[in-house]
Amino acid sequence: MSPAHWIYLLGLAALIATVVARKNVVGLAVCGTFVTALVYSGSVTTGIAAVFNAGIVAARELLPIFLIIAIVTAMLGAMRGLGADLMMVRPLQRFVRNGHLAYLVLAVVTYLLSMSFWPTPVLPLIAAILLPAAVRVGLPPLAAAIAIAITGQGMALSSDYIMGVASGLSAQGAHVPAGAIADRALIISLIAGVVALAVSYLRDVRTKLLDPVVAAAATLDLAAAGDGDVRAETHGEARRAASGGGDGGSDAAGATATLTATGPADGPNGEPAKPGARARIVAVAVPLAFAVLLAVMLLGRFTSLVPDIDDGQGAPLVGGTAALALVAVAVVADRRNWLQSCADHFTDGIGFAFRTMGVVIPIAGFVYVGLSDYSGEILGMPDGAKGPALLLDAIGHVQDHIPHVPVFASFAMLLVGMVIGLDGNGWPGLPFTGSLAGELGHAAGADPATLAAIAQNGASWTGGGTLVIWSSLIVVAGLTGVPVIDLARRLFVPVVTGLVVATAVAAVAL
Repeated sequence: MSPAHWIYLLGLAALIATVVARKNVVGLAVCGTFVTALVYSGSVTTGIAAVFNAGIVAARELLPIFLIIAIVTAMLGAMRGLGADLMMVRPLQRFVRNGHLAYLVLAVVTYLLSMSFWPTPVLPLIAAILLPAAVRVGLPPLAAAIAIAITGQGMALSSDYIMGVASGLSAQGAHVPAGAIADRALIISLIAGVVALAVSYLRDVRTKLLDPVVAAAATLDLAAAGDGDVRAETHGEARRAASGGGDGGSDAAGATATLTATGPADGPNGEPAKPGARARIVAVAVPLAFAVLLAVMLLGRFTSLVPDIDDGQGAPLVGGTAALALVAVAVVADRRNWLQSCADHFTDGIGFAFRTMGVVIPIAGFVYVGLSDYSGEILGMPDGAKGPALLLDAIGHVQDHIPHVPVFASFAMLLVGMVIGLDGNGWPGLPFTGSLAGELGHAAGADPATLAAIAQNGASWTGGGTLVIWSSLIVVAGLTGVPVIDLARRLFVPVVTGLVVATAVAAVAL
């Protein structure tokens, strides 16, 4: 391997170690981008330009995530101004009577919805409908985020059983039926998910439920204030979302902006005013709009009654629905000043999204330097030129050193999949892991479909994501109002434990 490969791998290792140590990673990511580009190109100017180009590429790739966080935050802020948010979740109280049940309900609902759609598009629906009810009965926002991430970004995405995109990509290289990989991936994901949920429950849910009085008064970060004066109490600076604390690393990571409202939602004594007819209309109409959207998407996918919605259109449809709902709620709340109200809520949403999640951009930019789909643009190569694949090259370099024993091969494929997932996605590398599974399976006497399914789970759980903060895990963190670095750290032990247990079972039973 070239010096650029070693510099990039050293940077990745340093990045991961720094995140675990709760130190600043933004500066390290910028330096890693510069040094990697400098060593690869031999040009100082290319190295300097790569720092900026990496930020541009990362911002472009992450912009849809930022927008959906901003739009949903704005919509919920407008609803909060009317008191409609409380009315919307009141009927759900019968299903989430306490924090323990709320954890289970969130997990089950997230998994079922995410199995039919990509997990990211359904997150706003869950955040708007179930999350407030869960927190009000005592489930901490961090515990709610853990349940959502494990079941949606982990279990559902790693199997992708209904859509079958992931298994299709794995099958391209493994030369085995995609259905065989999908069946094994489903079993592995279920085992890993159940173990992860159980470990998280014992560590982060069972003994950390909120007091009912505190929970009833809690204001989620995702709920921006409504029409009144807004007071933002920011606990920690936004840059801590990536640094994991102050200079000493002792503070909680990330930015948690608690937005509280006064004005129409407050009574004369500072108590919440009783919602009126307009609030009732909004509380019914908004969930109904999302329910109709879900129904149309389901009918299109499983019947011929309506046209099928193309893959990848789920997030735009959810975001567009939320944006239209924001306008409608603003009109209902104040017909005279709805234009200004709508703009204010949207500005608050954009500010919240970038204040809490913007620091992820330089980190993602460094990771993209090692991926051929993005590295050419970052390094300023001519259009059409193939950029270096530093990450995949490094994995291919060590594949001949993996012991040809089924158990070793299984855990090696898990590790390879997790390394592939460091790109914040994981799926672009599935054809490569499928090819490696085919070669290694025949040499080690293991089932190639099982090895491919193990790697698929490793890549999806890591980059899908539950372990890296530059993945769609930032959506979960943003919509639940928790620091993304804290969420990733609390997920590490449960997720890795689940993957190890699932891989062990797959190695001997599948």
